[in-house]
Amino acid sequence: MLDPRITERRNPRTAAIDLASPAEIVALINAEDATVPAAVAAQADAIAQAVSVAEQTFRAGGRLFYAGAGTSGRLGVLDASECPPTYGVDPEMVQGIIAGGMAALLRAQEGAEDRPDGARDDLIAAGVREGDFVVGIAASGTTPYVRAALQHARSVGAHTAIVACSPPPAATLAAADIAIVVIVGPEVVTGSTRMKAGTATKLVLNTITTGAMIRLGKTYGNLMVDLQSTNVKLTDRSERILREVCGVTREEARALLDAAGQRVKTAIVMQKLGVDCAEAERRLAEQGGVIRRVIPDAPPPVTV
Repeated sequence: MLDPRITERRNPRTAAIDLASPAEIVALINAEDATVPAAVAAQADAIAQAVSVAEQTFRAGGRLFYAGAGTSGRLGVLDASECPPTYGVDPEMVQGIIAGGMAALLRAQEGAEDRPDGARDDLIAAGVREGDFVVGIAASGTTPYVRAALQHARSVGAHTAIVACSPPPAATLAAADIAIVVIVGPEVVTGSTRMKAGTATKLVLNTITTGAMIRLGKTYGNLMVDLQSTNVKLTDRSERILREVCGVTREEARALLDAAGQRVKTAIVMQKLGVDCAEAERRLAEQGGVIRRVIPDAPPPVTV
């Protein structure tokens, strides 16, 4: 009998992959991967809804939680962990919850996904409340942990969404305000959802958080102006942004960053308006943190 979960079906295009040469294996996998962007694009409207809900959630002081098991849970934790250094946000703002706890990041805790009570306990421990946004991630669409997470989130008044790569059952859809169902088809290796489904999931999660952060004013054009200068690479990037936007030398960029408390966005406003750090922060706060509302200049044109 054919499994109703698309992610569990066999892929006829790779049925003889065990006889393939290394070059042929690469070609087969690459051909399957090439289908993923179109599948994600087909869910553009639902993803845009999730971006809007995330933005509204953040502006109201709420938080975004990802909840998943296995690869899906790991991808949620990955996306959440990259938001603070990229956008300068508090680690509490975007959080990843994975079935089996943080031990599951390094070693599979496969049975954890079948425990609905574990999801409720994990969301309660994280303090999920009314006004938060919980995005369940389940490649197969059927993970009990994710369904229970969404049901609990709905019960406390949180916004909800499901990201899946196979149509979820009615009970899961009923608990989700938004359904993002990216049909990527059977995997190269049957059921190995870390492959196309994982790629599609990462694209969707990247878009949700990136879109929301852009809407919050975390970029100036496409420049990352709320990054945290926590290592040499990010410090160099901060200085290069100031040099490009403000037309200053490397030494002047460093001095600006020091005066701005290492906040690139604040440093730009200080230099453009000739104000001190406190005044730049005040003006940014008045305009919701969006540089374009504070200074008249557009970012410099892109040079190639």
